[in-house]
Amino acid sequence: MNILDLGPLIRSRRESLGLSQHHLAKLSGLSRTTINLLENGALADLGFSKVIALMEIVGLRLEANQVVNAHKTALVMASRTVSVSYREKLTPKELSIALATGSIPPNRVAHLATLLDEAPASVLVSAIEEVALQSSVPPKKIWGHMNRWAKDFHSPRRIWS
Repeated sequence: MNILDLGPLIRSRRESLGLSQHHLAKLSGLSRTTINLLENGALADLGFSKVIALMEIVGLRLEANQVVNAHKTALVMASRTVSVSYREKLTPKELSIALATGSIPPNRVAHLATLLDEAPASVLVSAIEEVALQSSVPPKKIWGHMNRWAKDFHSPRRIWS
């Protein structure tokens, strides 16, 4: 496999996750132009660490080029990540319902703000994929909920601007 073979894999996963090139660029720290060139087979080189980081975000493994099944435990990981600093825990079920409906449970605003501001990009993507599979809500709609919350909470994280 070479860099030209990765473009279609990245595009396919990005689209199935409901991500635009712009949003994937923000999640990965690359430019939208770089994502576009990669997907269209016009990028000669990207660098190993950037390729690995990009593939991890969309749930691909370099060695097998298969979707990582992290989405089976992503909600558990995400709920633990956002509950560390709080007495009351955000359960995976509460998080799933919030992501699917766009409605934040009472007394959980701080947890969701923490999710938006601190959770690793790969955890966010995997959690959204898991919720989409469980609820039949399109990933793009879930991303919309998260973007709205980020705007409402004035998230300082660059991926939401």
